[in-house]
Amino acid sequence: MITETGKVIALQGTQAWVQTIQTSACESCSARAGCGQRALAAVSGGKANQVLVLNTVDAQVGDEVVIGVDEQSLLVASLAVYGVPLLLMVLVSIGAFRLLGGTDLVAILGALVGLGAGFALVRRWQSKLGDRFQPHMVRVNRIASVTCL
Repeated sequence: MITETGKVIALQGTQAWVQTIQTSACESCSARAGCGQRALAAVSGGKANQVLVLNTVDAQVGDEVVIGVDEQSLLVASLAVYGVPLLLMVLVSIGAFRLLGGTDLVAILGALVGLGAGFALVRRWQSKLGDRFQPHMVRVNRIASVTCL
């Protein structure tokens, strides 16, 4: 499971908005010099990201929580989002070129139609699967307060 720590900033019914800042993990990582994630965090300026997740651990506003995504789900989703549109773009472009005439314009239009169809297909597939690819709360990090007398 891939996890990230964040802070609950708002509750919305059975869901919670969690704010994460990715640079915190980058500063302590030994592989930060050659990491693409660090480069992305540097480009965004370490800005906070907000994620809407199902509040399965009864977190409250202000709680520090750990959210996670299953590696297999992330791999399947990445392959679908990147692979399916690209594959359909190439296949429809080649098919249009061979069937409708051998011009570059036909191939380009076929590529655009295939790319759009690929995105539509992935979106429809994702909406049918529901919450399988959504991050979820793993636990709440509660620190016991110490009172001095």
